[in-house]
Amino acid sequence: MLFDSHCHLTDERFAPDELRALLQRAIDAGVKRLVNIGSTPDDAEVALQRLERVPGVWFTAGFHPHVAADADANGFARLGDLIDHERVVAIGEAGLDYHYDNSPRAVQRGVFEQQLELASDRNLPIVVHTRDADDDTIAMIRGAEGAVVGVLHCFAGQSALLDAALEAGWMISFSGLVSFRNFSGADLVRAVPAERLLVETDSPYLAPIPYRGKRNEPAFVREVAHAVAALRGQEFEAFAASATANTLRFYQLPTDAPELDPAALS
Repeated sequence: MLFDSHCHLTDERFAPDELRALLQRAIDAGVKRLVNIGSTPDDAEVALQRLERVPGVWFTAGFHPHVAADADANGFARLGDLIDHERVVAIGEAGLDYHYDNSPRAVQRGVFEQQLELASDRNLPIVVHTRDADDDTIAMIRGAEGAVVGVLHCFAGQSALLDAALEAGWMISFSGLVSFRNFSGADLVRAVPAERLLVETDSPYLAPIPYRGKRNEPAFVREVAHAVAALRGQEFEAFAASATANTLRFYQLPTDAPELDPAALS
């Protein structure tokens, strides 16, 4: 049983009328649950409209660092309303991206800090994107330590960032990157304690081997889990069970949480 902890099913590469078949492929691959990540309030609202009635799907809402410059007071008010929804289980995707710098860095930091505060106020976890911003992300994690629990999704940072996140009690999530032949972070994959590790697809991005270059989808989290288990020298079934239990705990879901049923989209 697998849990895709991070995917984007509202991306334009997924047609709304193909979601039922996509979810069935996930089930056929042993993926029983998933969390759809909202990059903006608009994105989160669309996700809820399309998938709210499907068991086994949960949602997040937040401001991705790429759109931090658009995160005004009205947007935060909408975000506050969205996270009251019973199926919204985290804030995010929040964070810092100094690779693309689509929003000014100071603005990114301010919007990230606001979302950390909101997560603390609402007792919700936060899903964090960080790229080429390790030092500032470390500072933000340490500033929120004890008040917020988060996950560094699609982890590709350095050991100092990993250490800071683990010291703060955060989770680490790995994506299809770990299956690439040029992946250089095997030691960091092995350094994460078993109870702090999640797996994800980040669909439609970063499809794992043997699907690299194709559109990613939740069914492919199976290949991610196989790659992580192999790097850690773990038996696949035991690793998959552990990662699923970690995901349920991080998102504050019960161990008997509902499983995917694409028939709900009929």
